[in-house]
Amino acid sequence: MASFAIILFINLSIIIGISIAGIKIYNSLIYKKNQVDNAFSSVDVSLQKRWDLIPNLVAVTQQYMKFEQQTLTEIARLRNQLMSEKLNNETRLKLESKLSGAIGNIIVAVEAYPQLKANEHFTRLQLSLNEVEEQISAARRFYNSAVTEYNSAIEMFPSNIFASSMKSKPKQHFQANAQERQNVNVGSLFNQ
Repeated sequence: MASFAIILFINLSIIIGISIAGIKIYNSLIYKKNQVDNAFSSVDVSLQKRWDLIPNLVAVTQQYMKFEQQTLTEIARLRNQLMSEKLNNETRLKLESKLSGAIGNIIVAVEAYPQLKANEHFTRLQLSLNEVEEQISAARRFYNSAVTEYNSAIEMFPSNIFASSMKSKPKQHFQANAQERQNVNVGSLFNQ
């Protein structure tokens, strides 16, 4: 009778230990998924700041940069598309990359317009935009870190067993597109 109680105690201990480990793994996966969502929300807040600055930047810049109209139009179109549509994260990441590239082209092109650089309103907008871009960069790093941790958790044993039962899919990192990786050719911006 005593050996039966010992075997029962050992079996119950193993079941309880496995259950506790399972609960910890499940909760860890949920926490990591929520961290990714939270990190994306942080990026979203910074992007909203940038979107709010863009109309002012475009309006001030248009006064000086007549031949840059195509780039300014593209920035406005991308901003409106990003704000008006319910986009999945992958599409949104691609559009945000295009918008970053277009804004970078405007900032580089400003070098040819001393009167624009001297405009106090434009200078304040440019400083604000630079600050927001720094915040976006930091938020993207945080997001990528959370995505890496989450993706690792759903691929590593034993959490991958729970992840597959939860239908967890890997998340995509923010990445620079090919255009953002290249050096900007300032001469080509002015020879259009």
